[in-house]
Amino acid sequence: MIPPSAPPRPGATRRNALLAVCAALLLAGACAKEPPKQAGRDSLTQRQRDSAIGASQLPGAQGVQKALKASDSATARANALDTIRP
Repeated sequence: MIPPSAPPRPGATRRNALLAVCAALLLAGACAKEPPKQAGRDSLTQRQRDSAIGASQLPGAQGVQKALKASDSATARANALDTIRP
């Protein structure tokens, strides 16, 4: 024989409805199409950030400067090769 189910606790239906609404809002917020913009963080390009780090006294700044110089050299070389006409 199946025992009868216990009567619902007072306020349980209201709590379940509130949990369902919160879950729906959380899911809707997680599915936003574009991420929120962060003020001030995206104002510099990666090149500008690297240049600022290279000019600082931080450990490894000289390595960043050398990498930027190598990148500039490779870009100049590639541009020179692109302009050669047969």
